[in-house]
Amino acid sequence: MFQQKSGGGGGGSIMALNVFKFCTFLRALGSIMIFFVVGVIGLTYYVIVVENYGPALFNGGLDSFVAFLVLLFFHAFLVMLVWSYFTTILTDPGGVPQTWRPITDEEEGGVVDPLVGTDQNKDQMQKARFCRKCNQFKPPRSHHCSVCRRCILKMDHHCVWVVNCVGALNYKYFLLFLFYTFLETALVTVSLLRLFIAFFGDGEIDGTAGDLVATFIAFVLNLSFALSLLGFVILHISLVLANTTTIEAYEKKTDPRWRYDLGRMRNFEQVFGTDKRYWLIPAYAAEDLKHMPALHGLEYPIRPNLDELQEL
Repeated sequence: MFQQKSGGGGGGSIMALNVFKFCTFLRALGSIMIFFVVGVIGLTYYVIVVENYGPALFNGGLDSFVAFLVLLFFHAFLVMLVWSYFTTILTDPGGVPQTWRPITDEEEGGVVDPLVGTDQNKDQMQKARFCRKCNQFKPPRSHHCSVCRRCILKMDHHCVWVVNCVGALNYKYFLLFLFYTFLETALVTVSLLRLFIAFFGDGEIDGTAGDLVATFIAFVLNLSFALSLLGFVILHISLVLANTTTIEAYEKKTDPRWRYDLGRMRNFEQVFGTDKRYWLIPAYAAEDLKHMPALHGLEYPIRPNLDELQEL
């Protein structure tokens, strides 16, 4: 909360500005964004399938072959995009159980980080973290979301596009949503590029004025999303391989030896699971669910203390 003085002299009043009131706006905006996403998908589907490449299937020759490939990949990416999107929306990101308490070390009289265990020295122990808004303890790698009004395990950020927090239990689904949306928008951009260029040529373009406007808008929207999503995909790939989140990336600047970095492969498997058959779909193998830290004990494995190992 910020406070600002108004008026002059001793009789001036104090106005309080609570920035968290904007969280209500973000919750309302999220619902609007769902309709916006569905609208963009509907417009794109009409332009690609109904207006352009659907009819091209019956032209014969190379046109039919190209149209078949475009429609095949378009529908494949679309199914995975929608599946990942609504799985991200409907999956709880992982809240801190109200019964969770930090493990105390009675001999040392301190609090042991449950993600580290009792084999760490005093300098590596973290103090118990308490959330004043939730009025409860919170484990490491969790942060309070003012929009969701609760603490989220391994919180990355709150995303208005999915009307949900991105946390431990839906991070994989969110990444797949980004990945398939990028592939879909890139495919649409390339598929409509020749038509977009034709807008600025001297030749005539087939179609009604409404269809031409729809094609133009669909191209611009998909191009914009493809370019922006490329950066997000690269960013989150780097975060996954380093076993960190968007929030932790800032905390990591003061901790050059990030203790949760287990190596790129293990970091990747902690998010996507060990079963390769499930890496590209928004679901987990039953065996991976049994060992997911956010569901069982909240104990994320850490990198061994190399200094202590060398002393041994």
